[in-house]
Amino acid sequence: MMAKAVAAALTLLLISALGTQGKAPARSAIELRCQCIDTYSKFIYPKLIENVNLSPAGPHCKNVEVIATLKGGREVCLEPTAPWVKLIIKAILDK
Repeated sequence: MMAKAVAAALTLLLISALGTQGKAPARSAIELRCQCIDTYSKFIYPKLIENVNLSPAGPHCKNVEVIATLKGGREVCLEPTAPWVKLIIKAILDK
């Protein structure tokens, strides 16, 4: 009787594991780690930028992160200390 209960429990465990295999967890609005490994400081023509997300420093990451989404959908981490990026940040904060 005990063997049947163990077999049933293992079967349920395997079925639930198969149902979740290969699925990435949803990307939450608040990440618990830095998103930018490397930053890009060369000028990007503003018409190529579709969207800019600004993440202030906090307990999740000690760095201010500026992530630009380009027209093709590619995301680029911008160097927040670059003069042209500072202008973008100022324009976002002034809105």
